[in-house]
Amino acid sequence: MKQYPIWNIVTSCIYKGNKSYGVREHGEVEVRVGTSSRNSHIFLKHKTTHKILENGDREYRFYVDDELIKRALLPKGKKEAHFLEAK
Repeated sequence: MKQYPIWNIVTSCIYKGNKSYGVREHGEVEVRVGTSSRNSHIFLKHKTTHKILENGDREYRFYVDDELIKRALLPKGKKEAHFLEAK
């Protein structure tokens, strides 16, 4: 299995069990609502980003409709992330 800094685990009624996929730098999802693919309207967009900082730490950010909701910092060489205040 490939190594990605972001993993998306999807749970849905269309899958038996969970499905997942990895992302290297950023993943964006547009959620639409309506009655069909032709009659659908943008409900929200969410995005997860990953950046390696100059000191080797990794920073993750989660946005909904371009608003920063949550941040995490994974220090270089550590196994646990620290959750930070969204700026």
